[in-house]
Amino acid sequence: MKITGAVLREMRAQRPYAQSRPIDITSVELDEPGPHEVLIRMTAAGLCHSDLSVVDGNRPRPLPMLLGHEGAGVVEKVGEGVTEFTPGDHVVTVFLPRCGQCANCATDGKLPCTPGTASNNAGVLPFDGEIRRLSESGDSTHPRAGQPGEPINHHLGVSVFATHAVVNAASVVKVGSDVPPQIAAPLGCAVLTGGGAVLNAGKPAPGDDIMVVGLGGVGMAALLTALSVGTEEVIGVDANPEKLERARKLGASQVYTPAEVAEAGVKAPVVIEAAGHPKAFETAYSATAVGGTTVTVGLPAPDAISQIHPLTLTAEARTVVGSYLGSAVPSRDIPQYEQMWREGKLPVEELVSGIVRLDDINAAMDTLADGKAVRQVVLFD
Repeated sequence: MKITGAVLREMRAQRPYAQSRPIDITSVELDEPGPHEVLIRMTAAGLCHSDLSVVDGNRPRPLPMLLGHEGAGVVEKVGEGVTEFTPGDHVVTVFLPRCGQCANCATDGKLPCTPGTASNNAGVLPFDGEIRRLSESGDSTHPRAGQPGEPINHHLGVSVFATHAVVNAASVVKVGSDVPPQIAAPLGCAVLTGGGAVLNAGKPAPGDDIMVVGLGGVGMAALLTALSVGTEEVIGVDANPEKLERARKLGASQVYTPAEVAEAGVKAPVVIEAAGHPKAFETAYSATAVGGTTVTVGLPAPDAISQIHPLTLTAEARTVVGSYLGSAVPSRDIPQYEQMWREGKLPVEELVSGIVRLDDINAAMDTLADGKAVRQVVLFD
């Protein structure tokens, strides 16, 4: 079937992307769902730094690639062997599916699924279904020969910057049909990652103060989750004054720039680093109280290096925890966050800082790169 999608053809293009336009909004031929796959009509897709990191080359992926990994939509068709979904189901996409069989999947979300990670890195769909790719050709072979003879790779197994997506059934989780698309989409990445950094990795004790360093989509989701657990103090740290003001309005008891938090000597027992920058990790670690836990959930460039004083790990009984995708089990955690939203404890709508069209995605990447966005969401007609 013919769909419209956002295909990245060049990494490290010159900015502004609104002018260089590395992402091509184009017609793509999409396969029918194969075994263990579902066809989704996309209703919304969020823009995340994990998308930007492919565009700017910090996380190289095979090109050309149909981008997007945080999405919501409606199931239109299911492939052979799919019993848990039926046409009409409203779903959220998950960019790291779990096979449920590898050793990593037995860690209760601590480690990412081994075959899921491998398929993501290769730009293909995972697990037991026949490997599928997208292409610009109607050729029925797999992978399809595109025009001019090249396939279009999947981004993190879902490729949701498109009107439709074919994904493995392990890459989707049901949500209620009444959840608005701009609420549903962030559940699969921003909320899953930021919320899990607090609940699954940070595991604050009752009354623990929680600090969040880096207030983009993931960081702001962590802040909202921290507020939902009724902790004593929730502290927001970011270099952007507008994000600090947003955090304050959402209920943060204190907000600081990185320089201010260092100068004030503010500490917290649980500190979440969500910026994906080595200096942000240093700020988070320095602001962690004696005996406390630093959770790093941001994704820095592969060659990034941070410096800390290792003696403090021993002498102050500190803990540093890495948390990928919020150490989440999506099928368990997404329904939990949906219920928290329904109860008014987790106002996911506050994450959405802008609604954009698919045609405007290059300019939206500029906004993201400039640090001006919390979560921009593409809404599809």
